[in-house]
Amino acid sequence: MNIHEYQGKALLKEFGAPVSRGVAIFSADEAEAAAKELGGPLWVVKSQIHAGGRGKGKFKEAAAGEKGGVRLAKSIEEVKLFAQQMLGNTLVTIQTGEAGKQVNRLYIEDGSDIEKEFYLSALVDRETGRVAFVVSTEGGVDIEQVAHDTPEKIHTITIDPATGAMPHHGRSVAKALGLSGDLGKQAGDLVSKLYRAFVAKDVEMLEINPLIVTTDGNLRCLDAKVSFDSNALYRHPEIMELRDLTEEDAKEIEASKFDLAYIALDGTIGCMVNGAGLAMATLDIIKLYGEEPANFLDVGGGASEEKVTAAFKIITADPSVKGILVNIFGGIMKCDVIARGVIAAVKTVGLQVPLVVRLEGTNVEEGKQIIRESGLNVIPADDLDDAAQKIVNAVRGG
Repeated sequence: MNIHEYQGKALLKEFGAPVSRGVAIFSADEAEAAAKELGGPLWVVKSQIHAGGRGKGKFKEAAAGEKGGVRLAKSIEEVKLFAQQMLGNTLVTIQTGEAGKQVNRLYIEDGSDIEKEFYLSALVDRETGRVAFVVSTEGGVDIEQVAHDTPEKIHTITIDPATGAMPHHGRSVAKALGLSGDLGKQAGDLVSKLYRAFVAKDVEMLEINPLIVTTDGNLRCLDAKVSFDSNALYRHPEIMELRDLTEEDAKEIEASKFDLAYIALDGTIGCMVNGAGLAMATLDIIKLYGEEPANFLDVGGGASEEKVTAAFKIITADPSVKGILVNIFGGIMKCDVIARGVIAAVKTVGLQVPLVVRLEGTNVEEGKQIIRESGLNVIPADDLDDAAQKIVNAVRGG
């Protein structure tokens, strides 16, 4: 689960990390009061969307002005003007795609006098099974581009969970960023605080880009992108309250109500599979045969008929879906349960596109019999390769 920058900064502040003062607003009428509360003389007006590249982004609407989604205001009147231009308009960045995201919130923040910019993030390193800090002297830019062009400028420091963040980790980060003296001590202190926040809140990824040195010699987190491990959210009701449903795909929201692992994609073949590995293999083989999957959907190993029905409804609600592939290898999940769920969903929402069903495993013969006796126009498949070829052929009009 992702949260907005201002929410991320509030979390960092809770653990003592240095952030600028700021006020979140939800309407242009609140801009003047926010600017006066901060006092100026410089304010930064930041669009709050779940995407990077806001500063270089562009609004679709001409009324939003020519500047990007992060603007420096030199007067209260400019703060008000920018708020009026940005709120309610659609911001397109390198991460949003052409559709963009509507800006429903702004963060008005104190301006900062910047001497240096760095990149710092903390994430779970899957290779080591540890939290790792990734740092670079190239802050304020696309870190993927830095990794591609100058990988030697990116440094990774992993932390043993048995010890947690130790002074030598802070010194390693400071050395990688070329910081010494008081700034080196500040870097060590920041690493300790960020690690505590990361572990305490079950964070999945924390990115500060840029981390700055101000002209008066202090480190400050100028941005904060934070996402959490969804599997641990049951332990953090205070984090769940920060969820912004307007930033999420409606189909993904509906899927979360039934505890379905669903991610919307850009293709035309809807997929319903049990097991994340099998789901990935299904997506891969669809691409192998020249089409694109419309979603990742894992109904899980112990899905009920109700969950299967809900999953099918979500897939068919996507107007881009031109065909559906149900690929089930039954272990804990029984093939007859899948079959009944699919039939119930089809009877409820109808079937307007080709449907290929591949069943294998527990109660497979019962499942196939249920499908055969349903009277539905279903294309049976013997294995994954056969299923992929049949749904691709059907979508192409074969």
